[in-house]
Amino acid sequence: MDKRIGVIGIVVEDIHKSAEVNTILHAHANLIIGRMGVPYKEKNISVISLLIDGTSDEVSSLTGKLGKIAGIQVKSALTKV
Repeated sequence: MDKRIGVIGIVVEDIHKSAEVNTILHAHANLIIGRMGVPYKEKNISVISLLIDGTSDEVSSLTGKLGKIAGIQVKSALTKV
């Protein structure tokens, strides 16, 4: 399966779940080209954006695991090529 470049947006609505999110991201570190995390203290949330390079299956595995965590919202977009 071909690798694709993409972005993943993660909104951490429950700050107490940050450690769980980071554990999953660490387990998929081979996919992550870059990461930016921004705490939005006024809204008591954090936003994480990831630049990734991986197969559709690898990206689906990552987003699926993150999406199962209560208080976490995840969206991704991948190149078609």
